[in-house]
Amino acid sequence: MKYGYARVSTTDQKLENQLEALKIAGADKIYQEKFTGTTTERPELTKLLQQLNPDDTLIVTKLDRFARNTREALDIIQDLFNREIKVNILNMGLIDNTPTGQLIFTIFSAFAQFERDMIVTRTQEGKAYAKRNDPHFREGRPQTYTDEQMRLAYQLRQQGMTYKMIARKTGISERTQQRRFKGLLNANNQKLYKMEFKSK
Repeated sequence: MKYGYARVSTTDQKLENQLEALKIAGADKIYQEKFTGTTTERPELTKLLQQLNPDDTLIVTKLDRFARNTREALDIIQDLFNREIKVNILNMGLIDNTPTGQLIFTIFSAFAQFERDMIVTRTQEGKAYAKRNDPHFREGRPQTYTDEQMRLAYQLRQQGMTYKMIARKTGISERTQQRRFKGLLNANNQKLYKMEFKSK
């Protein structure tokens, strides 16, 4: 039997492309989950690995879909080889328990880890550069709603609407409203203080 495994790194990413590729590759059953590659808990992968029997095939679209690093990938593949289970990594090909198959796997796995390390390095360098040269740089997720959208929502609040009513009307969560409204209020107070200071 052929089993597919699909995973994306964040809850915002979509699984559809992987699922389609796995179906085209002939997967009879597909396990899927949304977890970051640095998270240790992957319950669906654990269930799948326990489900596999001799002569089964595990299909994944890319190596990094089911392994966080080269060492883990080699351990998983070696265990599957020992259980007489084939591995089909769609962007690499079918890897079986032969000297050639293991050589190909080791080489590609090393490149995958190298690529991941390079991405992390470039990201860190980019953040460091931004911190040094951009006074407005803020690490973390970008704001979902613009200042203009928040000002409009704040006007609704000033008109007497509750946080819950505003959330239903705009889609902005109550917690986001409270946090961003506080920022707007502080900004407005600073402007008023500057205006009063100048008028004296």
